[in-house]
Amino acid sequence: MNKMETILEVRGLSKRFTIHQLGREIVAFDDLNFTLREGEFILVSGPNGVGKSTLLRCLYRTCRASAGSALYQSRYGEIDLTRAADVDIAKLRREEIGHVTQFLRPRPRVSALELVSEPLLAAEPLASNGGGIPPQAEELLAAFGLKPELWGAYPTTFSGGEQQKVNLARALIQKRRLLLLDEPTASLDAAARAALIDRLRALKQSGVAIIGVFHHAEDVVAAGLVDGEVRLALPASAPAWSGAQSVRDQNEDDDVAE
Repeated sequence: MNKMETILEVRGLSKRFTIHQLGREIVAFDDLNFTLREGEFILVSGPNGVGKSTLLRCLYRTCRASAGSALYQSRYGEIDLTRAADVDIAKLRREEIGHVTQFLRPRPRVSALELVSEPLLAAEPLASNGGGIPPQAEELLAAFGLKPELWGAYPTTFSGGEQQKVNLARALIQKRRLLLLDEPTASLDAAARAALIDRLRALKQSGVAIIGVFHHAEDVVAAGLVDGEVRLALPASAPAWSGAQSVRDQNEDDDVAE
């Protein structure tokens, strides 16, 4: 059996916020350790306010960790996401690391199709075959259930659920090596959630590594997508890691037994 390559190794990762008005420090999470391999899906869980979204932002580098490292194996070699230069982070975001947030920030007078197409056209200018809009944009919007009559409209006028469908299509149109999902299903209907699960399953099978925070965690658990779990706890108790390593070890033991 071929072993999957490690794509991300997180060691001692911590994040603290200083509230100057109160003169105190708030711990989001402390001393997190986990490893992610190609094609694995790690679920980040825990009660509200324990730093689940903050963890993803630290890995995407929209905020900086206070301590620790996140060693990512890029196509260009190993890079520590906590210390890399901004220009290197920007390149990884364009080419390798995707981040799906809870909210779309649409620009005025830009259609849904144009917004969805932008990441793919930026990375692969010939993807549209001269037609302006790559076919993948329409395919994804249709899969997530956005009505065709809205494809040419401006998402600034859409409902929250409609905007999230555009958001997901935009985030998933270009294949990434590492995908960070922050509550992607919070405002989706059941049909759109099912379409997302199908898409994530296909990405996972193709080797994409995924770390996700889910409002409806039962969807990804029931679908058998989850390989491990990072459980964050309130500061009174230490954050715990369980899952990917132990699940992997169990699977490997089973292979040996066979």
